[in-house]
Amino acid sequence: MEPLQLEILVPTTLTLKNIPDEVYARLRDQATLNRRSLNSEAILCFETVLNMRPVDSQARLTRLRAVRASLGDVRFEAADIDGLKREGRA
Repeated sequence: MEPLQLEILVPTTLTLKNIPDEVYARLRDQATLNRRSLNSEAILCFETVLNMRPVDSQARLTRLRAVRASLGDVRFEAADIDGLKREGRA
């Protein structure tokens, strides 16, 4: 029987230098707002940006045209849209 081998994962540390004051302030404020540490907020920002997929504008346009076509002759006035927005926030 082979001995069990455990792999120990050590988190990587990253030091950032020359962060503009305004970027730091925004990150700090966002961390406070989300009740996260500055470190956790920075990691979340990195993950969000790095996991984003490129936008296929042609596919998006095709999808929007399909949605528009599925609505038929339905037209929304600006007042109707505003009302639906307010209703969704209630």
